[in-house]
Amino acid sequence: MGRPLEPGERVLLVDSRGRRYLVELAPGGEFHSHTGVVDHGALIGVEEGTTVRSSTGARYTVLRPSLADFVLRMPRGAQVVYPKDLAPMLLLADVHPGSRVLEAGVGSGALSLALLRAGAHVVGYEVRDDFAGRARANVAAFLGEAALDRYRVEVRDVYEGIDEHDLDAVLLDLPEPWQVVKHAERALRRGGTLVAYTPSIAQVMALREALAGSDFEMIGTQEHLLRTWHVEGQAVRPDHRMVAHTAFLTHARLLGPVPGGLKAQAPLP
Repeated sequence: MGRPLEPGERVLLVDSRGRRYLVELAPGGEFHSHTGVVDHGALIGVEEGTTVRSSTGARYTVLRPSLADFVLRMPRGAQVVYPKDLAPMLLLADVHPGSRVLEAGVGSGALSLALLRAGAHVVGYEVRDDFAGRARANVAAFLGEAALDRYRVEVRDVYEGIDEHDLDAVLLDLPEPWQVVKHAERALRRGGTLVAYTPSIAQVMALREALAGSDFEMIGTQEHLLRTWHVEGQAVRPDHRMVAHTAFLTHARLLGPVPGGLKAQAPLP
């Protein structure tokens, strides 16, 4: 038997056309759409996968949201890192339970959610107090209040320095990540990883130049494109629309000066 849905939970309502709606359950609450009203009372206490009807007879299936569902539909004050980039960022940073991670530029908390879900202890630096508050609220909403024990967000500018030491990873979602390279050298343990999310290739060029003059090695930059497929009987083709460029992911390991001044390149995946 599954765990029944409870008041206060975020659930996903999926209509007959596959459209998804994120709803917080509350006694006496209602979900309104162009297809009518769904009473929260019809959702509280049922199991995932239950189908309910709106006041006009429209069908909805109720589920707990996945992390990807929540990230794309959660309240936000800033553009989020998309799920297609979250997964490779965790792998590039080698995040695992117990990892000590600094995240700078937390925005609405999408990357924070992924890091905490993977078991990391996260310190976030964010210059905007409203963004910091939104990130903490989204973490608590999806992962529960207990996750805040592993999550501290400070309203401060990472360009001015990093107080933490012996970090396993530094992850950046900032306009000028090259300003953080020297700070990250002092904050990371030897072998630790820096990963930067940058939409512009000009940002990548400036960051790579800073990394080339640093104690970081195994430097690489990659881009991830997502293309879904239409599969219906014998009609099989790529979908006409795809999630193409969102950002470049630049990554490097802190290993110290290389003899002869040569920089080792990151291996291909």
